Amino acid sequence: MGRGNGMWRWLSAAAALAMPAAAAAEDAVLFDGREVAGVVHDGSSSAQLAGGLLARDLQQLTGRAAVVVDDVSGCARLCVVIGTLDSALVRAVAADTGVDFSAIRGTWERYGRILVRSTRDPSRRYLLIAGSDRRGSVWGVIDLTRELGVSAWEWWADVTPRRVDRLRVDGARRLSEAPSVQYRGIFLNDEDWGLQPWAARTYEPEAGDIGPRTYARIFELMWRLKANLIWPAMHDSTTPFYQMQGNAAAARAHDIVVGTSHAEPMLRNNVREWDERARGPFNFFTNRRAMVEYWRERVEAVKDGEHVYSIGLRGKHDSAMEGADTPEQARDATMQAIAVQRDLLAKAQGKPAAQVPQALTLYKEVLDTYTAGLPVPDDVTLVWPDDNYSYIAQLPTPAEQVRRGGSGIYYHLSYWGRPHDYLWLATTHPALIREQMDRAWQLEARKLWVVNVGDIKPGEYLTQYFLDLAFDHRIFAHAPRTHLRDWSARQFGAAVADRVTAVMLTYYDLAFERRPEFMGFGQVEPVTPVRTSDYLRTGGDEAERRLDRYAALVAEAEAIGALLPTDRRDAFFQLVLYPVRGAASLNERVLKLDLAQEHAKALRAPVVPGSTSEAINRAGNVVRADMNVLSEQARAGQQRIVDDTGAYNALNGGKWRGMMNAAPRTLPVFLAPTFPQVALPRQDACGIEGSDLAYVEGAAVTRGFTLYSGGADADWSLAPPPGFAASATSGRLHAGNGYRTRIALTHDGSGSNAVKLTCGGRTLTLPIRIATPAKGAPPVINQIITLRPASATSPDWESVPGFVGALRSRLTFSPGKTAATPLTYRFDTGTMGAAEIRILSLPTHPLTATDDLRLNVRIDGGAPQTLDYATFGRSDEWKRNMLSNTAVRSLSFAQLAAGRHTVELFAASPGLLLDRIEVRLDGAPDYYGMPLR
Repeated sequence: MGRGNGMWRWLSAAAALAMPAAAAAEDAVLFDGREVAGVVHDGSSSAQLAGGLLARDLQQLTGRAAVVVDDVSGCARLCVVIGTLDSALVRAVAADTGVDFSAIRGTWERYGRILVRSTRDPSRRYLLIAGSDRRGSVWGVIDLTRELGVSAWEWWADVTPRRVDRLRVDGARRLSEAPSVQYRGIFLNDEDWGLQPWAARTYEPEAGDIGPRTYARIFELMWRLKANLIWPAMHDSTTPFYQMQGNAAAARAHDIVVGTSHAEPMLRNNVREWDERARGPFNFFTNRRAMVEYWRERVEAVKDGEHVYSIGLRGKHDSAMEGADTPEQARDATMQAIAVQRDLLAKAQGKPAAQVPQALTLYKEVLDTYTAGLPVPDDVTLVWPDDNYSYIAQLPTPAEQVRRGGSGIYYHLSYWGRPHDYLWLATTHPALIREQMDRAWQLEARKLWVVNVGDIKPGEYLTQYFLDLAFDHRIFAHAPRTHLRDWSARQFGAAVADRVTAVMLTYYDLAFERRPEFMGFGQVEPVTPVRTSDYLRTGGDEAERRLDRYAALVAEAEAIGALLPTDRRDAFFQLVLYPVRGAASLNERVLKLDLAQEHAKALRAPVVPGSTSEAINRAGNVVRADMNVLSEQARAGQQRIVDDTGAYNALNGGKWRGMMNAAPRTLPVFLAPTFPQVALPRQDACGIEGSDLAYVEGAAVTRGFTLYSGGADADWSLAPPPGFAASATSGRLHAGNGYRTRIALTHDGSGSNAVKLTCGGRTLTLPIRIATPAKGAPPVINQIITLRPASATSPDWESVPGFVGALRSRLTFSPGKTAATPLTYRFDTGTMGAAEIRILSLPTHPLTATDDLRLNVRIDGGAPQTLDYATFGRSDEWKRNMLSNTAVRSLSFAQLAAGRHTVELFAASPGLLLDRIEVRLDGAPDYYGMPLR
């Protein structure tokens, strides 16, 4: 934190606790080694709770109990005073000290803070936190706890505050900025497998559900994340929020704004609260009177609380409107329903409906209803959703941006539905969150941001990143890595922050290519069985590379964990190690079993009599003896998921028992398959799997290959020639290692491509190729040229922080504009032949209803061609795009001449996210993911 500059943000989160013995005059000494500051609140419920939170943090930091009172006379030499500007307490302290924070009076959720001395009692000093409103006071307390080094996850992920000898904070005058987004919240959803069973059986068994004690914990977490809006849990496994005694009171006490999801207009949980036997069908066309009475009951019952009311009309439970056969019928019924709902609100609140916060979430078919011409009152906030897979479906046009009610965003970090759920591990890439929410910010969708966090855990970091962006839009100026590093330092210390950041970014990178939940290559609605992974469609190399990356990631995460002190290991397991190992173990189970089955096919191929090991290897006829060990390693991967999940639920004396479930909905991808064992013939021969041993002259590159035998013990050795280095140079293949080993071979860009290996007394030549591209040209590797720029070379494009080489056509792109400056790429081909140029983007959607999603391409100065990346509904193409995080358009050439070629890309629409270009020459392997580079 900069001292005395009036600005404090997330960048100050890793506050140092090692402090000199003597404090500067402007510092507030909250603990001098003997006495801890007292806490005084203004008597409001939220100030009292915030005071208790601060006192609890102080006690954990110092070991001393801090008094919490509502009168300064009960405080000793230093009092932390918490209240609103207009409270009697703050007015009295201001009169005593001459403090004037009137500049923030009447503003939204701001506060002033200053260290002042009492004029009546010079021995007493006040660290005054005065809010413009009650939540402003709370944010002042939260910023103080952050400055003291307390993590937002001190309870929810066991990042327990550490004891210190001294505590002091800057006492200079400061005024906080207003939050960037007015309503910032979380949606508890799909809670059936974690949050609800944990609350019902472990944390709040007296309620047997998510009750007021659980919600109080959730609301405190929201405070620490500076969130003010909740959409409560709403599945039929959970008692509706307003039917559980004490829930609403807990929200009022914490000054939390309550809303409901897109499927729950007027704060009604239809799935549990609408009784068809008593009320009839949930059909506005045939049963309007009963539905209106149902809504009226709720708005009358909760009229004294603070809410953002969801309005509109859908089916009973996250489904299309019942009784409407056309979008026009749905439009007219929704218009009538909104009019009725606003009349109910006006009567219950005793004021015009335009003064009651309302939101219409344009989710799924409701967006179709809106685009069919639904008139929405100008004061209603339009909430634009993503497509459930973290790509915002549509944003407001210039006309919609100036609506009085403004716009908001509903975003997913967890989802149940087609093409496939992702409910287990939180893997949405922070770079995608930043890019998509940056779109929302730039297009004035700033009124309300709600994020679907599923069960909260294990999505802790992503939840905080989303909410930090909502609270302070200036974070957009920094790459996601910067935020993640600061967060890592706060949880685990600066010494390991860079390493933790690298681990987590690799974890997100791997999952961005394919989420763990999608590794079964099946779908839901309807549920389909798992199938062989597309990582094996070109042989085993791509699967082996992915396994190598995960193995290295786990090894690094475990090494970091071993360095941490005992009091951070539970937190590290929850926040880093469990998700990293879980993703790695599921990939290992899937890919190693697929590899074993792929290798088993060799059993059907006859061994060539009298052939040498090298000849057998090149013919592909060595019977691989690693099938059984791969199958056993796949089984071990599945068991690790079971064991790690059990360990998670046993952490901290069983505190989290029932929270973690590694098989939500028991979908096929999670179920233990058969792990076959086969009787193998024994061959005294060795083989190499490593068709990807392709290197580039002048570049240091590491590749991996597998050395295996046919079931006989075999010593092997490798003497790397100049220019090469190996991860191992000798070893033995035997039953214990499954007659296989992985070897990484690095080439420094110089030297020959003649690398030989001996195995079982015979010599094998490694299938190495070294590309020698022309100066300034990208290399041809395995018949593929990958073009991926590091920065934009055209004013019509901009780089996207956090993604390697991704570019975005500017959001300020004017419709109808002819983009005169292209992105230009050049590549060389050595021979004439067939070729395909694939231009891959991320699967975004047209920016607004008036935009398209097009790109103009010119090859070698020819006529421009237009590529349209838009998809429609939940088409098969859209499903493929979501599962792979890619959208592909291709240009094919029956004959592409040898020599230099030019690709020019002209922006034709705003917001298209270009990932890379692949020039695929004749014979190129069809990799699932990124080609070798």
